[in-house]
Amino acid sequence: MTAQIDISRMNPGLAPDDFTFWRTGDGEVGDWRVVKDPSASDRQVIAQTSKDPTDYRFPLAVYRPISAKNVDVVLRFKPVSGAVDQAGGIVVRLTTPDDYYVVRANALEDNVRFYRMVKGKREQLDGANIKVTSNEWHTLGLRAEDDRFTISFDGKQLFTTVDSTFAKAGKVGLWTKADSVTHFDAIAITPLE
Repeated sequence: MTAQIDISRMNPGLAPDDFTFWRTGDGEVGDWRVVKDPSASDRQVIAQTSKDPTDYRFPLAVYRPISAKNVDVVLRFKPVSGAVDQAGGIVVRLTTPDDYYVVRANALEDNVRFYRMVKGKREQLDGANIKVTSNEWHTLGLRAEDDRFTISFDGKQLFTTVDSTFAKAGKVGLWTKADSVTHFDAIAITPLE
């Protein structure tokens, strides 16, 4: 059954309901809050608003209610600002702040990358160069089925890759990097088991 996160019922200015906040790397944990955005489907979004420029800094908003091994996550994100980075991503099989898979799209680099984070060390598994426009909504999808991971961007499948580093269930979360101010909207999480 799909969990559609209802941002419209959350209180603007406060941290989003049902999330815990972690960080991989250095610098601030991140400042996750519900903010108004007239261009969003419900006119408000979950945003990471901290502008800490620490390069190896990955703020995480972890969705508490769901833990799954096989899961399909689709969301909309808008890279708003950032001089070091303008990135947004989806995390799956998250067990610690330093151990998970992440797909992320970056508007400064115009690419989508799939990584595994092992003991806080980021290793790229796959990727595609594609236009990611700042201040525009994009869709990002990550489907995890056993050792297969399928990545989609703006409704098109980009690539599928295979990895078995993390084979157990974990949390799902939102991800940013460095000083990325990013808005997240229309978050749908579907456990597949």
